[in-house]
Amino acid sequence: MAHQNASGTKTSITLPGADNGSTSDRRALYLKLFSGEMFKGFQHNAIARDLIMKRTLKNGKSLQFIYTGRTNAEFHTPGNPILGNSDGAPPVAEKTITVDELLISSAFLYELDETLAHYDLRSEISRKIGYALAEKYDRLAFRAITRGARAASPITKTNFVEPGGTQIRVGATTNDSDAYGATNLVNAFYDASAALDEKGVSSDGRVAVLNPRQYYELIQQTGENGLVNRDQQGTSRQKGNGIVEIAGIKIYKSMNIPFLGKYGTAYGGTTGVTDPGKTGSFVSVTPEDASGAQTGIKNDYGTNTELGAKSCGLIFQREAAGVVEAIGPQVQVTKGDVSVIYQGDVILGRLACGADYVNPAAAVELYVGASAPSAF
Repeated sequence: MAHQNASGTKTSITLPGADNGSTSDRRALYLKLFSGEMFKGFQHNAIARDLIMKRTLKNGKSLQFIYTGRTNAEFHTPGNPILGNSDGAPPVAEKTITVDELLISSAFLYELDETLAHYDLRSEISRKIGYALAEKYDRLAFRAITRGARAASPITKTNFVEPGGTQIRVGATTNDSDAYGATNLVNAFYDASAALDEKGVSSDGRVAVLNPRQYYELIQQTGENGLVNRDQQGTSRQKGNGIVEIAGIKIYKSMNIPFLGKYGTAYGGTTGVTDPGKTGSFVSVTPEDASGAQTGIKNDYGTNTELGAKSCGLIFQREAAGVVEAIGPQVQVTKGDVSVIYQGDVILGRLACGADYVNPAAAVELYVGASAPSAF
C-alpha cells in the first residue's frame, strides 16, 4: 500500500501477514483469520461430534458401519472338525449413512477490506457462522439418537435377536413438569444404566444430554447427597460439559435435543416453567421437518410430529449413532471480479455430513407421560 508522507514522498507500507500488501495477500490473511474463528466457534459448540462415532468419508457418498451379534460357546467333541458354529452365528448387520447435501451459513460484508480492520466484528461474524453450523450438526445427531432409542435391532436372526433401543419414563404423572424433577431424573439415570448393562452395552463412553433447566435443577437438588460425582466443584459443575455424572453417566446440557416438542425450553402449561419474556426467535423453537422427503436430506431425521412432544432427554453410549463427514468445517471467501461487482465479499462456512443411529441398544430416550413416543 502506498502512503504519501509530509514531504510528498511516497513510501510503501506492508500489511501484517502480507508479503507485498496486495489485495490478494490481504484476502488470504482474512480467510485464515476467519477460518480460525469459525472453527473455534463450531468446535466449542458442537458437543455431539465427540460423543458418537465419527468417520471421514473420501471418494464416496455413503459409509457402512458394521457390527455383529452374539454367538454361542460350546464344548468340542474329540475328533470332530471345527468349522464354525452350525447355526451360522454370529449374525452380521450393517448401517449405511449417507452424506446430506452441503450445509452452509454465510454473511455478506460490504467493503470487506475496511470492515475487517475492525477485528471484533470479524470475530463475531466468524463465530456466529460456526455457531450456526454447530447447532444444526447437533440437532441432526441428537434426532438420530432419538430415532435409535425407539428402534429394534437390525439383527433379527432366529434365536439371535439383538436388543433394541430403550425408552424410560421420567416421573409418574402426566405432567410435563416431571421432566424437571431431580429425583425423577436420578431414578431414570439408574434405570437407564441398568438397562444398558442388561443389553450388553459397554460402560465406557456413556453420556446424557439434558435441557439446561433439567441440568441446573439436578445439580441443585442432588449435588451434595452422594448420588452425583463430586470430584469437581464450583464453576466446573455449572458448565454442563460432562464433569457431573450419575451412575457412571457423564451429563451434558444442550439446547439442541428434542425437548417436549421444542428445541430449547417449553414454557407454561403443565411444564411449570414460567416464560421469562423477551426470549427472541431462537429459544423454544419447534423442530423442523427433517425427514428424508425434504430437499437436501439424505438420512431420515423425522418430522416434528414423529418426534412428538414428550421426549425430554437422551442417554447413550458412543456406539448409539455415527456421523460421516465428507467436508469438515470450512470457510470460503469470494474474491476477484465478484468482489468488485458487489463491493464486498460473501463469507461462507460450509460442512457436508450425515448422521444416523447405528446400535439402538446403546440409545436411551427419556420421556414424560403415560405412553412412550412411537418409533419412526
